[in-house]
Amino acid sequence: TVIQWDKDDLEALGLLKVDVLALGMLSAIRRALHFCGMKAMDEVPVEDPAVYEMIQHADTVGVFQIESRAQMSMLPRLRPEKFYDLVIEVAIGRPGPIQGGMVHPYLRRRQGLEPVSYPSEAVRGVLERTLGVSIFQEQAMQLVVAAANFTPGESDQLRRAMAAWKRKGGLAPFRDKMLSGMAHNGYTPEFAESLYKQIQGFGEYGFPESHAASFALLVYVSCWLKCHHPAAFACGLINSQPMGFYAPSQLVQDAQRHGVEVRAVDVTASDWDCTLEVADAMPAAMTNAIANAITNATVNTPRPALRLGLRLVDGLGREAGAAIMAARAAAPFHDIADLKQRAGLQQRDMDALARADAFFTLAGHRREAYWQALGLETPLALEGHADGTIDDSGMTRTITRTINRTITIRPDSRAADLVAAAEGHEIVMDYAATGLTLRRHPLALLRPRLAKHLTAERIGQLPDRAWVRVSGIVTCRQRPGTAKGTVFVTLEDETGSINVIVWRDLVDAQRRELLAARLLGVYGQLQRQGIVLNLVARRLFDHTALLGRLGTTARNFH
Repeated sequence: TVIQWDKDDLEALGLLKVDVLALGMLSAIRRALHFCGMKAMDEVPVEDPAVYEMIQHADTVGVFQIESRAQMSMLPRLRPEKFYDLVIEVAIGRPGPIQGGMVHPYLRRRQGLEPVSYPSEAVRGVLERTLGVSIFQEQAMQLVVAAANFTPGESDQLRRAMAAWKRKGGLAPFRDKMLSGMAHNGYTPEFAESLYKQIQGFGEYGFPESHAASFALLVYVSCWLKCHHPAAFACGLINSQPMGFYAPSQLVQDAQRHGVEVRAVDVTASDWDCTLEVADAMPAAMTNAIANAITNATVNTPRPALRLGLRLVDGLGREAGAAIMAARAAAPFHDIADLKQRAGLQQRDMDALARADAFFTLAGHRREAYWQALGLETPLALEGHADGTIDDSGMTRTITRTINRTITIRPDSRAADLVAAAEGHEIVMDYAATGLTLRRHPLALLRPRLAKHLTAERIGQLPDRAWVRVSGIVTCRQRPGTAKGTVFVTLEDETGSINVIVWRDLVDAQRRELLAARLLGVYGQLQRQGIVLNLVARRLFDHTALLGRLGTTARNFH
């Protein structure tokens, strides 16, 4: 079922300004709810303690708005316990509160490390719900009225000027009036300057409280799905790609760590989109009966398995995917020749499916399937005899042409049975054809070459300030405008993820390694705050050569 969003959905959420990521997550949520037998978000139980426990442990890969490194670092310190805490969490990581220096004071007050205080009762009336710290855009506007003698009309003019100050200037008159008004009312210059910096930050990007509440609803619902229905959550996210910080490879690995059985793309079982299957069976698609069985499952019923969809096959069009599904619905496929004929596939479609190992149920391992797919190709007009060979990849062929005649390459023309490729090569082909693998993680194969490099799991057991050496596939690079040139890198190995902080001086000194490496080695010092763990880099190493032909991509954000 294709889930569509519309204007009514957005208005119901209060999303008056279109946000691409919000639309993507809304689509993912509705798909996931559909798999759970729910029709709307209001069917999700509210204020579930298990959900907040998961959030407090920063177990939020794929979750809307709180999946970034910065948010994951903040969650264990803010420790959301109720919905309004999520509203604050969504808003506090924006340039307004960051540039106004409000983030750390709020977190210290939240943790009881700093007393909550107010410079006046007027300010208390505006900031009491956020522990004396200005977080929302409305609060900044209310403060200039309460503390700087602005009229409501002048406050609205300031709001309008904020959005255009970088292009047109125009904040200087407001600054002078604000500082003089607050000085007249007895506020310190430091408090006045911090408010002005926050207003400048809101001009970059900041949330009004209503917008943050709308986003917090998506946060909570996506967290509830991840907590209680991880297979449906991952399924909805992958079917709504591209979006967010994580590619399907990372989403699949996270689902597996949460106990979800993930099944490979298979022409005998996969729909175009990813689907759910009963864990002890492998039906062709998730029927309504299966959906109801999953929804009404008892505690003893296995969780559903996630079947990867044909959409992940590089080079396969949606029309070809629909043809496969239609032909399969009419009757099961006997072999790949039967599939090609009844689905009316082109040779390029057969090649794409063979590369993706999607024929394994019908034809065996990838090399065998690819050879059989070649045998179905339209006869070629060749010059003389044809010498058909397969290189070590099993994915290419060489044709020698001499004199005119037409021949057809058939699978039974080979002299000996083909043997399956080595595991490393299969993993390379998995990534090339679908962007992920269900076999062992590439770093597991490289671990003997990286014996002195600690895994993500191992460094999680080490104390603060320990010096370590690690390596991992680069999955994400972030360089926020508020970070003063610092770059945050996420590495992935066979045990999990490692968050790396690269200060600006090292960014400048090792820019090539930082930007070019797909397998990055890092020597540095651990920085631990409770369960929040970062690795502060002191030296970077490009180990990409160890990946050979393995193709990986990272998502880069500013």
